[in-house]
Amino acid sequence: MVEQITRGIKISVDTTFEGTFFKNYKIHFAFGYRITIENQSKDSVQLTSRFWKIKDALSNTEIVEGEGVIGKKPVLKPGESHTYNSGCLLSSPFGAMKGHYNMVNFTSTRKFKVFIPSFKLSAPFALN
Repeated sequence: MVEQITRGIKISVDTTFEGTFFKNYKIHFAFGYRITIENQSKDSVQLTSRFWKIKDALSNTEIVEGEGVIGKKPVLKPGESHTYNSGCLLSSPFGAMKGHYNMVNFTSTRKFKVFIPSFKLSAPFALN
């Protein structure tokens, strides 16, 4: 598990290897990740959007941006947390992801970024 705290918002990430499959005549490596967003600040905040940079071992980079997370824009009061599961496909058995969430502080109405720490994706059979 990797963790990082930005402005009182703690991000925790766990990853899993989900398997391989063929699509469009090409092998893909499927990874899952579980993210917990915990509000350790004294203010209520809302996650409004996300930004991901996904890189595989073949130097392919994919940028993913969008509203909320899995269709939700969670509001977190102090002490609350939100956990969700998602995943990605890579063209290699190794890779990494990092990014940030765009959030708004309800007390100050200021927008801010919460950084998602870089985390590795690796298929267990490919480890040496």
